Amino acid sequence: MNFGLIGVGSALAFAAIGSALGAGSAGMAAIGAWKKCFIQNRPAPFMLVAFVGAPLTQTIYGFILMNALNSAVSGGAASALILGVGVLGGIAMGFSAWFQGKAGAVASDALAETGKGFGNYIMVLGLVETVALFVMVFLLGVVG
Repeated sequence: MNFGLIGVGSALAFAAIGSALGAGSAGMAAIGAWKKCFIQNRPAPFMLVAFVGAPLTQTIYGFILMNALNSAVSGGAASALILGVGVLGGIAMGFSAWFQGKAGAVASDALAETGKGFGNYIMVLGLVETVALFVMVFLLGVVG
């Protein structure tokens, strides 16, 4: 059995788990923020959807890494390398997505309450996302 194949699937699976946790966290906060707006008869900012959707991109990064790992397996790469890169890379991207969602949750509350700061909040989410991008790019270099 080629244990490297576990790493191939893990790259996508762990990244997607983080995306689900992040989008879920941000989504619950957005719903709560909208509820506050509705109770106060204020317009509910649609832009909160951007905070909810932000963690989903890490699933795409996991998919890209998964495809690269699958090609590396076909090229005869060491199973231990593929296993390690897939599991650890997927976990790192997943944590990036999860904490991006947590930051998006706080941003949702702040934007709904103040109506200000969208650009600042989106910059913070971008910085958290950068971790996943770095992980993906650097690991593609390792298996490339």
